[in-house]
Amino acid sequence: MSDTEKTIDIGSACSLSFGSHAKKGKADYTDEEAELHAKEVGARPRPKETISEIDERGAFIRQPNAFIKGFGAKDDEFKAEANRFAIYWAHGCHWSNRPVIVRDILGLDKVISEVHTTHSGETNVYGHGFADYPGHKDPLAGAYFLSEFYKNADPEYKGRATTPTFVDLKEKKAVNNDYHRLTNYIEVQFRPFQPVDAPDLYPKKYRKEIDEFNDWLFPHINNGHYRMAFCQSWEAYDEAYEDFFDSLEKLDKRLSENRFIFGDYITDSDVRLYVTLVRWETSYYRNVGPIKKRITEYPNIWGYVKDLFSLDVFRKYTFFEFPKDGGPDLFRSYAYRIASQVPYDTLWKTDGERKKLSADPENVYLKHPAGETAEDYQSEISTTIWNSPSWEDRNPKNGVLTQDASINPIVSKLRS
Repeated sequence: MSDTEKTIDIGSACSLSFGSHAKKGKADYTDEEAELHAKEVGARPRPKETISEIDERGAFIRQPNAFIKGFGAKDDEFKAEANRFAIYWAHGCHWSNRPVIVRDILGLDKVISEVHTTHSGETNVYGHGFADYPGHKDPLAGAYFLSEFYKNADPEYKGRATTPTFVDLKEKKAVNNDYHRLTNYIEVQFRPFQPVDAPDLYPKKYRKEIDEFNDWLFPHINNGHYRMAFCQSWEAYDEAYEDFFDSLEKLDKRLSENRFIFGDYITDSDVRLYVTLVRWETSYYRNVGPIKKRITEYPNIWGYVKDLFSLDVFRKYTFFEFPKDGGPDLFRSYAYRIASQVPYDTLWKTDGERKKLSADPENVYLKHPAGETAEDYQSEISTTIWNSPSWEDRNPKNGVLTQDASINPIVSKLRS
């Protein structure tokens, strides 16, 4: 059996009923209970992407993030503060795996709290809830639904409450759900709360290149699955399909000469790429129909995934558990019959070969320059076109790079 045949299906896109964490409370969290909670707090039903986020061509155009005010030194920006904010995230959502990985890498787990969301009720009519916690209630702020924090911040908000969401626990309000830049705020504005020797995931002199790459990565890779899975026309499907697989080819070429996206050390971009690749390989590909290749069939990407999986913090947020759907006795699913037996730690173990691509093979994180202060490190975080209210602005055709994605624009590689 090949590596390609040994991976598994872990559920639907950004599943809210994902992994062992979802199994605890699901059985006794009924739609009737969710309805009672919704009436109590005035929660609205969750809008459906396949209705409210489809353009005239049948293409999926993801809603812009609603809460994008940043953290920084300006009077109208939020101020980084210890023990005031929490990341609300879903185990099966790769967007929200990103900030908790970054938080842990940077040693901020005692500074920024986290709460994982699940379904609400059996059919999830009201979106992200807290099925795993006593009383099906958020343990930090007492909410029944993630959307309550959105309502507290903007009573007129009618879009989807999404993960990740940065919540102000003191005000019980959503303050930022901008997954495009949230990790950057954690990296830069929360630098004063990081250990002195915390890694540098977002080096100041390369932020322009990292931002540009991340804004290309979003439509072509991170959002590529959803463009295929949610679209309603062949034209839109085919466009997304070609974008996704052409982009993987470019990245496979790039990773043939670079251990990580920008060379010798892990950056913010690697976190974003890893979580999508993992979700695609173990689940998402099953929801879109025919595919060109599995991730295991791209030699350099597959080696790259295993290299990152070998690190404790990446493995911690890589979820292979999933709900079992029995189905008809004769045709029980692969997930039901086989998946729990898959030896992931063996199959995803790195052979260490990618270390040869690095000039500093035993270190995967960049160190901050000697003498650099937290103030030196801080800068204004860039804006992104993907938060524009205009659908045309958010058209994937706008995801372009000044240099082909197969090439690392930092010619000398990322080095201390």
